[in-house]
Amino acid sequence: MKLLFDFFPILIFFLCYKWFDIYTATAAAMVLSVIQVIFFRLKYQRYEKLHLISLVLICVLGGATLIFHDPWFIKWKPTVIYWLSALVFFGSVFIGKKPVIQKIMEHNIFLPVQIWRRLSYAWTVFFLAMGFTNLYIAYHFDTPTWVNFKLFGGAGFTFVFVLFQALYLAKHVKEPVASHKTLKKQIQERS
Repeated sequence: MKLLFDFFPILIFFLCYKWFDIYTATAAAMVLSVIQVIFFRLKYQRYEKLHLISLVLICVLGGATLIFHDPWFIKWKPTVIYWLSALVFFGSVFIGKKPVIQKIMEHNIFLPVQIWRRLSYAWTVFFLAMGFTNLYIAYHFDTPTWVNFKLFGGAGFTFVFVLFQALYLAKHVKEPVASHKTLKKQIQERS
């Protein structure tokens, strides 16, 4: 459900572009991003960092797109998000106790430290590549192709990357070590 909630502004951007134009789509994405942040805050009593970053970027770059009537500003937004994500994943390997990917996933799987670092580097490279790919599509193809890539290409590449990551992780996942209390309880149940 959260994935759909996060994806909603992109979908509305796509639909508004198809029905109207890039400027209507940009304005709609700006309004929906504000609504998304407010709704999340009211429901969970906190802010989602990614929503806030996206809101700032959509307001700045989307605002510039509308003010200057130039779609290049909004076309840069995905690249900025991708590259900021790359910076966070790369930096988290060196700053803090754990890489970001480990903080996100460690409650579900157990991995050796070096695998968490490799995952961080892989996500860094993926986000850098996605940022460059977005710019390549934006500068070498027409706007309709870029809009289609923004919706389908970004999601498709991410899905394939996550699939390869899952295959890689399957080889390295460790079984969780049971706590002392859990072991004691298991022994008592067997007796």
